[in-house]
Amino acid sequence: MTVARQARRRGQRGATLIEVLVSLIILLVGLLGLIGMMVQSQRGQQESYQRVQALLLVQDMAARINNNRAAADCYVFAGSLTAASAAPSAAGCGVGSANQKARATQDLVDWQNLLAGAAETSGGNSVGAVLAASGCITKNAATGVFQVSVAWQGVQTVGAPPAGITCGQGSYGTDDAQRRAVSLTVLPPTAS
Repeated sequence: MTVARQARRRGQRGATLIEVLVSLIILLVGLLGLIGMMVQSQRGQQESYQRVQALLLVQDMAARINNNRAAADCYVFAGSLTAASAAPSAAGCGVGSANQKARATQDLVDWQNLLAGAAETSGGNSVGAVLAASGCITKNAATGVFQVSVAWQGVQTVGAPPAGITCGQGSYGTDDAQRRAVSLTVLPPTAS
């Protein structure tokens, strides 16, 4: 074998090792990108789950108000209802019978428990909660339309909900960039 051939073989061996290292680096960069995409996907899945849970809570309360229309005003309360709030009461409400007021109070207590995650339990602990959930029920005095809202803390910073949904405002950071909210309007009892 000539010296030139031996030199060429040595150069090929080194080039093969370099090619393998470059391939491994390219593979690692691709895997890191895949991991990043999986993390983003998991965040999106968590946000989606929270939104679905909040929508179920809003629809639940809207149905409760519709089922007790004579005492619908008893569901309105000042501020936000959270898991840490005092137990709500409709006893001082000026409309409806005593039974309807008691039903409204029980509905509000049940809703507060649902906000705390009582619908799903694991090992005796509530695990179905929307992250730092706040529930709000307001009534527009001019139109009589009720607004049922649920606000919660999002996983990442994106932007505040529409200005018309004030539930939980200021509770999830100073700029509300992590506040998420869903809302549903309920027609007044006299509307058809």
